Amino acid sequence: MSMDPWTLVAIIGMAVATYACRGGGYWLFRQTNPTPLMRSVLGFIPGTLFVSYVAPALVTGGWQPVAGAAATLAIMIATGSLLGAVLGGTAAAWLVYALQ
Repeated sequence: MSMDPWTLVAIIGMAVATYACRGGGYWLFRQTNPTPLMRSVLGFIPGTLFVSYVAPALVTGGWQPVAGAAATLAIMIATGSLLGAVLGGTAAAWLVYALQ
């Protein structure tokens, strides 16, 4: 099996860009002292990014993502288990997919 050299260049380039973004963020925060307000705002970024990934699927995806999201939310509220919620939501989405 051979790999196209340009494919390898693209993979290495993406790895370098990913590392630069992550490493650059750590480097930047070592150079500055963010205010408590800024730290609080940055604490909400993971949740908002997750919603930005999930919302389009819920709007355009039909019943499968809706069932998965509803099951995930219900299990998380009922048990507080992140792993259980993810597994249950995935199982619910698969079930809806299998029944279609």
